[in-house]
Amino acid sequence: MFPDHTSTHADTAIAPGDDTEHHEGNPRPRAMTSTAEIDSTISHPGSVRINVKGAFIVDSTEQPATPANGNSTVNGSYHEGKDIRLPNHTAVVSHIAVDIGGSLAKLVYFSREAHSTEPGGRLNFHSFETDRIDDCIDFMRHLKDNQLALNGSKPKDLCIMATGGGAFKYHDKIKKALGVDVLREDEMACLIIGLDFFITEIPREVFTYSETEPMQFVEPQADIYPYMLVNIGSGVSILKVSGPKKYERVGGTSLGGGTLWGLLSLLTPANSFDDMLEMAAQGDNAKVDMLVGDIYGTDYNKIGLKSTAIASSFGKVFRMKREAEDEAEDNANVAQDHPQLDQKVHASSNNATSSSQPRGLNDMSSRFSASDVSRSLLYAISNNIGQIAYLHSHIHDLSHIYFGGSFIRGHPQTMNTLSYAIKFWSKGQKQAYFLRHEGYLGAVGAFLNRQPQNWGRRGSFEGDGAALEDRLRARTSEH
Repeated sequence: MFPDHTSTHADTAIAPGDDTEHHEGNPRPRAMTSTAEIDSTISHPGSVRINVKGAFIVDSTEQPATPANGNSTVNGSYHEGKDIRLPNHTAVVSHIAVDIGGSLAKLVYFSREAHSTEPGGRLNFHSFETDRIDDCIDFMRHLKDNQLALNGSKPKDLCIMATGGGAFKYHDKIKKALGVDVLREDEMACLIIGLDFFITEIPREVFTYSETEPMQFVEPQADIYPYMLVNIGSGVSILKVSGPKKYERVGGTSLGGGTLWGLLSLLTPANSFDDMLEMAAQGDNAKVDMLVGDIYGTDYNKIGLKSTAIASSFGKVFRMKREAEDEAEDNANVAQDHPQLDQKVHASSNNATSSSQPRGLNDMSSRFSASDVSRSLLYAISNNIGQIAYLHSHIHDLSHIYFGGSFIRGHPQTMNTLSYAIKFWSKGQKQAYFLRHEGYLGAVGAFLNRQPQNWGRRGSFEGDGAALEDRLRARTSEH
């Protein structure tokens, strides 16, 4: 149930018999443990241990996950196509974790390998639109009914670990529907636990991104502190992390994924966030945004701005609106001077607009495609977040900036914009990092926070009593 290698994050993995304590990347001797401390550890066990030895992501694709790489369903749910295989984890897992945000509910659960004689299992990742929380609860009910087949535990043993604002809003609803315990976990703490787990334990999880080098993986590492987490969900929270469970929220903005989702719901026919990202991938923001080249006719080299840099998001809309109004006025004048010509135009048109109504304004929507609008707004939100992130990293002297949250979704334009903003403003001194499971940090943190039944009792560990004492000693630093 424990990994066979040392982790710096005490909440996810500790090597049996390890005699050093890792604190912010610096090992130091661990003091002997008293009987009272051992008793305290048994009473306050801490978090579940997942054997991560040999863990890998079950996805052969070299590209970040996009809506096309997962499996969307008709009820608005989305199964990620990149489970994490845990070939050496053999202990029973009897809980599900869910992170319920303002826009999405993210679910993490463990399952054995279907039709396989090999040991171990995998972590599965599934999301639902929060507006469809009943579908999410139905899915959890399905998992409960199949607990024995999934991971060896019985339905009555199931526990739901919940985090995010919805953990409070929907607590009673989930508990009543499933008839199980629903344990609420702190949202920010879960984000950090989940991110630490991914950074230190999972190969090919963390990567950098740019147009010239689309995906460069970063190997799991021990010395990870301090760093900054920019978690982009419906809104944005910026956390400074100085050590295991040592963090503070240093900033944020209300202009996040919910802003993009809401405005594009008004401006485009998109029915889901994935539809919006797909449209943005096909769009041309230069048809909507005012660029540096539109103003100067070339690059503005003196301050390092390319002609393609955005000078004003949606800056061309007002000018084109005035052009449409002028065109409408001209058409109205033509109609007054040549009424017979205007009647012929109307006879050949399927539009029943009267000659006195400015047709130019009716055609405004055709001047801006939904794809162009989507890309422009995506850039506007992403650029804003990128600059705010840089400013906070500068204030707190942090060079490693991790971007998480369901806003990103492995979307190339989003990642490139965020990465470019960090490099541009820091003059290459700071680096943006992304994750293949960026939207599941909180859910994974809640999953790892589960306290197993009988934790700390002699029958609950693999191994003998000496190993048990070593493991209890290994937890001394947390108390």
